Amino acid sequence: MANRTTSARRTRARRPLAVLAGTAVVAAAATAVTWAASPASAAGLSPFDIAGRGATVPFTEIEAENAATNGTTTGTSRLYGTLSSEASGREAVTLDAVGEYVEFTLTKPANAVTFRYSIPDNAAGTGRDASLDVRANGSVVKSVPVTSKYGWYYGSYPFTNTPGKDPHHFYDEARTMFGTTYGVGTKIRLQVSSTAQSPSFTIDLADFENVAAPIGKPSGAIDVVADYGADPTGATDSTAKFQSAVNAGASSGRTVYVPQGNYTLYSHVIVDRVTLAGAGPWYTVLGGRHPTQRNQAAGIYGKYNNEGGPSQNVTVKDLAVIGDIRERVDEDQVNAFGGAMSNSTIDDVWMQHTKVGAWMDGPMDHFTIKNSRILDQTADGVNFHIGVTNSTVTNTFVRNTGDDGLAMWAENTPNVSNSFTHNTVVAPILANNLVSYGGRDITMTDNVVSDTVTNGGGIHVANRYPGVQGGGPTGVHGTWTLARNTLIRAGNSDYNWNFGVGAIWFDALQGNFTDATINITDTDILDSSYAALAWIEGQTSGINLSNVNIEGAGTFALQVQAPSQVTFNNVRASGIAQANPFYNCVGSAFQVTRTGTNTGWYTDNPYCGPWPDPKWGNGPTTPPTTGPTTPPTTQPTTPPTTPPADGNLAQGRPVSASSTNAPYTAANAVDGNAGTYWESTNNAFPQTYTVDLGSARNVGRLVLKLPSGWESRTQNIAVAGSTDGNSWTTLSAAANRTFNPNATITLPSGSRRYLRLTFTANSAWPAAQLSELEAYADGGSNPTTPPTTTPPTTPPSSGNLAAGRPVSATSHSDVYTEGNVVDGNAGTYWESANNAFPQSLTVDLGQARSVSRVVLKLPPATAWERRTQTLSVLGSTDGSSYSTVKASAGYTFDPSSGNTVTVSFAATSRRYLRLTFTGNTGWPAGQISEFEVYAS
Repeated sequence: MANRTTSARRTRARRPLAVLAGTAVVAAAATAVTWAASPASAAGLSPFDIAGRGATVPFTEIEAENAATNGTTTGTSRLYGTLSSEASGREAVTLDAVGEYVEFTLTKPANAVTFRYSIPDNAAGTGRDASLDVRANGSVVKSVPVTSKYGWYYGSYPFTNTPGKDPHHFYDEARTMFGTTYGVGTKIRLQVSSTAQSPSFTIDLADFENVAAPIGKPSGAIDVVADYGADPTGATDSTAKFQSAVNAGASSGRTVYVPQGNYTLYSHVIVDRVTLAGAGPWYTVLGGRHPTQRNQAAGIYGKYNNEGGPSQNVTVKDLAVIGDIRERVDEDQVNAFGGAMSNSTIDDVWMQHTKVGAWMDGPMDHFTIKNSRILDQTADGVNFHIGVTNSTVTNTFVRNTGDDGLAMWAENTPNVSNSFTHNTVVAPILANNLVSYGGRDITMTDNVVSDTVTNGGGIHVANRYPGVQGGGPTGVHGTWTLARNTLIRAGNSDYNWNFGVGAIWFDALQGNFTDATINITDTDILDSSYAALAWIEGQTSGINLSNVNIEGAGTFALQVQAPSQVTFNNVRASGIAQANPFYNCVGSAFQVTRTGTNTGWYTDNPYCGPWPDPKWGNGPTTPPTTGPTTPPTTQPTTPPTTPPADGNLAQGRPVSASSTNAPYTAANAVDGNAGTYWESTNNAFPQTYTVDLGSARNVGRLVLKLPSGWESRTQNIAVAGSTDGNSWTTLSAAANRTFNPNATITLPSGSRRYLRLTFTANSAWPAAQLSELEAYADGGSNPTTPPTTTPPTTPPSSGNLAAGRPVSATSHSDVYTEGNVVDGNAGTYWESANNAFPQSLTVDLGQARSVSRVVLKLPPATAWERRTQTLSVLGSTDGSSYSTVKASAGYTFDPSSGNTVTVSFAATSRRYLRLTFTGNTGWPAGQISEFEVYAS
């Protein structure tokens, strides 16, 4: 999502699970319903293989992996941050040498192609430019420019194109016309003619079409070039001339025609009561961006309601808006369409390289987008935002959006009776293919969605995001119709929650579904990346599934983490990866009514335990055993009877809390492990957390922690103390405490046995959260103070000779500095600059020492997938002249064996040891969390 005035996407901590209990089943008699769905096989399925569903498009798509090639396939991984995960069908082909190609054979006549590709970004993040040859039956047709400047975003929301950690959004699309029409059987190649600008080219697919001749000027129309002097070459800004022509068309009732050309617009054209028509989206192109005011760019906008809107009776058709937006700034109005338009239509429009294809701010009524293409956005494809009613997106193709594909968001004002019908939505890089956040009487029918990448599913129904409240008018209400949809490879892992999201999923974070009826009928859920169906938060009711076919799921058929009441009628599941297809951590709070024939998804004994790897691997945690288990605990079951004499006085002590969102239990906050945490019941402040120190102790300071890697947040906390557990005295009044990720609270001097924290707010999550409560006497050690950066003057005499020693590197990325490799903590790590091999890491042992072994580590968490790094070991006695100690070789770091590698070599006396990295299959940089050196 993108928001006109505020950031809409909130990255948050991992979400809580609930505890296992029995499952309630309501038996009911029902008339048998004939099973009507007839899905194609899930394996290798294309979104265009589904007859009668999805958009009717003017092109024929051929995947690169199904074409002739002498290149190399990327493989079929769905792991976020890989080229495969963002590819249509989860596979593409890489060309990395002159003469390599992908060759497509035409199955229909074509005179144009759009191809989806990726090339590596440059080191500065300013974009790399190159070209690919298009050949027909061996002869060069033309050289087509390609670039990385519209892809390659880094980090977490709101995302930038500044190089750093977590690159994603790799692909872009280029289009060209051949100049002639080639017949069936013609061989069209995309071929590398030079690698001077780019070391490699990855081809995902090609869309071939036979574009009709340009549309001529309608009789009596105003011509923006002939009548108002707009520049069809794009050399000058034509905004004012377009606006004058549009105003004249509105006042005279005449169509405004935009002839063939590429027009530069530095700002919006405001339309009202007018038809704006082009020569066709391959011929009439609007684009451009103001050279100094970067929040001004080409776009067609209706009037906002505070500007006399909404605009009325607008038609925009037969043209393209292809922008120049290379970043995501939610406050910027740099969308292809925006504002408010009622009784209006967008027809046969190509939208590309803008922030959002159409971000419509109501109130507005009866608005339609149809027969269009929305490609390569930095945020949503479409968002019906604030009071949009009786509006639709239909027969539209959407691919490679930076956020939700097609969305509705009822922020502050209800959305009512809107629909998404007969659309095809492929590869949203973040969030969902189709979603409505709140809304009344919403319809999503006859759509095909595929290849969700991360943090979302194929179809999502939710009371989430600002202004959407379940108990208010903006929440989910009325009758929802989700019928005849096909979901292919939908859903994926959420990198904040660290678990998978279902292909269809429900979330009532901001208020339960209380009076909604949600009917999901005649639906095929095929080859889901994780679960097919999921309930995450809050409580939902009125959900009815009928004639639903689940064919293949990476984890479970059902993933239940929140209460609900659901009717299942003729719901059939097969190909579920887990032996137990039913994950339920709320027990009888998930009420199931079964009618008709149901197979493959239900069991009386559901599973609740650690998250499993999906069927293709690279999941968030260790796979569970079959059958129900109790979530593992990391704290001791019996607290020590003798309180510690010094240091952290709270560690391991008895604790209690006003509530717990299991398995995030109270004991997690005194177990000495900042990676585990306590979380209270959601949406129920105030909450308290109490620790018993065992005897009256002098306590002058508390250190409160959250897990590292969580985003900053403020919790309102008061501290009270007691000697008997009954009578309490305020030690620190309620105040906002900023966790980034730790907070320190100084207390007045005095002895107390019991300490109580009272939480009344949390800016990032509607619950109290705490990973460690540490209590120290006055002058006690403060673990939030980082260790000194000055290494010991005397090198260690045995054990790890590199521990704490000076270390240097050729580069480092962000906060991942070289000092992390000698700090004794395998959870911290060094990472070199990305896409810039070779890189070196050098440790000074302080004096010449006999060494014969180095141990190299990466963080042991399973989130670090298996990778091979190519490196050599060099040594020196003076820090200037280095010789090879161990020749370059590939070393595999595997989380199943602790992500540890040992490199042994003949004993040699060296003061300096250097690792030189030349490759890494898991990340384009050198990465080490611990560099240990041993004598033997």
